[in-house]
Amino acid sequence: MRVLQLIDSLEAGGAERMAVNYANSLGVRIAFSALAVTRKEGLLKEQLHETIPYVFLQRKRTIDFQAVSKLKRFVKDNNIAIVHAHGTSYFMAVMLKIAYPKIKIIWHDHHGGRSTQKGYKNAVLKAASRFFDAVVVVNHELKAWAERNLAVSKVVYLPNFAIQNETEQKQTIVKGTDGKRIICLSNLRHPKNHALLLEAFRDFELKNGDWSLHLVGKDSQDEYSSFLKQFIKENHLEDNVFIYGSCPDINAILQQGTIGVLASIYEGFPVTLLEYGLAGLAVVSTNVGYCGEIIEHEKTGLSFNPSDVKMLTAQLQRMAGDEQLRKSMSEALKTRIKQSYSEEIVMNALILQYQNILNAKQK
Repeated sequence: MRVLQLIDSLEAGGAERMAVNYANSLGVRIAFSALAVTRKEGLLKEQLHETIPYVFLQRKRTIDFQAVSKLKRFVKDNNIAIVHAHGTSYFMAVMLKIAYPKIKIIWHDHHGGRSTQKGYKNAVLKAASRFFDAVVVVNHELKAWAERNLAVSKVVYLPNFAIQNETEQKQTIVKGTDGKRIICLSNLRHPKNHALLLEAFRDFELKNGDWSLHLVGKDSQDEYSSFLKQFIKENHLEDNVFIYGSCPDINAILQQGTIGVLASIYEGFPVTLLEYGLAGLAVVSTNVGYCGEIIEHEKTGLSFNPSDVKMLTAQLQRMAGDEQLRKSMSEALKTRIKQSYSEEIVMNALILQYQNILNAKQK
């Protein structure tokens, strides 16, 4: 079994982390596991194991024949049978399929609401799906959408999983008081709903109890980022709210936290919640996408509607004010992750799907 993971960038993001995790985990389970990046390298390259073959295609335009040729050469030289394309990299996989029909394509949809909403390049995706041998989705809403809209007969639900990097070097010192840090691990962009989180933090007046909020994720220095920083300044939160940008030592950062929060307007299957749980954080989470399956309200965490700032304020207040609640919920979440979303469980299911595709090829 020889498989290539394909992704457009290695900047810190959920789909990107999963592509790296898949390549690493398969590296010790199948004959050949590799990773190809089409457009942009990034921090996550450091997390790719040295034993995993890697190629950067340096794609510069939508249709880039030089990048396709480089990918085709890598696939042929390494006798790769399956290309597992994550997110928007499906377009490059389809161009490869046209140039090299031998390969099988799996498309992995991570992104929740975007691909199920009208106008999100659906015409291109639907046309491309004729070249897919299977689709992997991260929640049941996406499965139903793919079965209705894509020209592929095999659609499989497969949960994400998280890996704790035991060799990670601690680089980031998180500010604030021990035992009173709230971590939000999300790139600074509108769907991640940081504005609601900042409003809730302000309204609860958490800073009066020495609580602090830490925003960790890519800062594009754009209008959205400027709005958040202006809000922090206007509400005199500079001593209690901190923006770190992209960081390579996520596990080390989470180990310094107390509460993990996710406020997104939409999600597919957020790896962030799994990372919070494995790090032992108590979690307050949006209830969109697959979040409600991981964070079962009152059992493995507290949930809220991402348009309801009062609800988020109340949940933060409750979690911050009850140490025993934090302890019981964090332990319950860690147990659920180990039982249902472990690396071993997901990899076994994935390899079975690979085998089914290869067997179909031989018929």
